[in-house]
This record gives sequence, C-alpha cells and structure tokens, in this order.
Amino acid sequence: MALLGNAAVAMWWNVAPDVRSEFEDWHSHEHMPERLRIPGFLRGTRWTSPSGAGDYFVIYELAEFETLTSRHYLDRLNNLTPWSTKMMPQHRNMTRSQCRVLSSHGGGAAHSLLTLRFAPAPGQANRLREQLSRDVLPALAARAGLTGAHLLQTQTPPGQTATAEQKIRGGDAAADWILLAGGYDPIAVAALLESELQEQALVGQGASHGQIAGMYRLSFSLTNKDLL
Repeated sequence: MALLGNAAVAMWWNVAPDVRSEFEDWHSHEHMPERLRIPGFLRGTRWTSPSGAGDYFVIYELAEFETLTSRHYLDRLNNLTPWSTKMMPQHRNMTRSQCRVLSSHGGGAAHSLLTLRFAPAPGQANRLREQLSRDVLPALAARAGLTGAHLLQTQTPPGQTATAEQKIRGGDAAADWILLAGGYDPIAVAALLESELQEQALVGQGASHGQIAGMYRLSFSLTNKDLL
C-alpha cells in the first residue's frame, strides 16, 4: 500500500505476555482512535510478530510533517487518559521515530510487512536515497506477492522536549532511516532479506552495516474516515 501523507510516526516495542490482551484492547479501542481524531493523522496500523513473542510495529501516517508539532498532538502526548497512564509503562524497548516520507510506492493493503532500520554510510546519503527511490522500491512494489515499498527518514522536530508519555516510558530510542516492504505473501516479503534488501546489497548502495530487520503481520488498521 502507498503511505498516506508526507510524514509518519514509526514505532517498535514489545509487551509482556500477561498484559497483551488488555494492551491490544486499549490500543484498538481507545489509543488509536484518539490519535486518528487529531487533525493531520490519516491512518494508523498495528503489526505483530508472527513468532508470538509480543513484538509490535505501529505506524501513524500524517498529512504533513508539521502535524508532529501541532497543538492538538502535543496536547494528547501530555494529557493522558487513566487507561493510557496505566498502559504506557507496558511499552518495553521502545523505538519511536518521527519521520519524513522520502519515497512511497504501491497500493492496496498488505498482510505481511518487513521493516528495516539502517543508516547511510558517511557521505552516501544522497546516493542511497536516489538508488532506493528510483531503482529498488518501485520494482519491489510491482513484484508478485508484494504490494508496496517505502523509505522514511527520522527528522525529530527541533527543540522538542520529553512529553508526559515519554517520561512514563522512561525515554525512547529512535531509528535513522526506515525501509518498509509489504505484501500479501509472507514468503515473498521475507525473501527480500536474501535478495535486494540483504545487508550487503544495501551496503553496496551506500548504507552502513548493522541493519535491524523485523517481520510482522497485520493486526489492526484504522483511518480518520472510520471515525466519522
């Protein structure tokens, strides 16, 4: 699927087994609807690890980068509901990246998703972005078994201080560059790690070593229009 808008919030975390049921109830019925009511939030999608280990990936797609500093968004981050206050400490090993969308290709909903966290090698950012955006991602989006491929870059708004949510969680890590590849065939999606998205292939295009890969399946998705 193509990403909606020009910005996103991309997050990874895990949740202990004894609270996953309540966590998904809260996230589906309170937290994600709350986010999608914020002006500029277009779609939220939650993905879970097929291994059952309690690993999650969540992405919120935003109309504009400026949504990240809007009064409406910051108000929600700093004024939590009682249920949110209870659930925020359950986010373990949190990575949260506020991103610009550099390139997005494809259409339709995906069932399986590969996430890659990586960084460009020194002096190679422009070459890496050009090769991925021009040559790699459009071809992946058109391949059998796949539906879309996207490139995001973390750009934390300047001057931003820790919010009430972050203080409860104890601080968040952030990714650098993020590549998402989704599809309807999990085997085709996973095979990308042995071909175009293999670490050595990305290094040859200008990435640094040390990428972090994760495979996920669709758990829940909501758009702002679903709340009308």
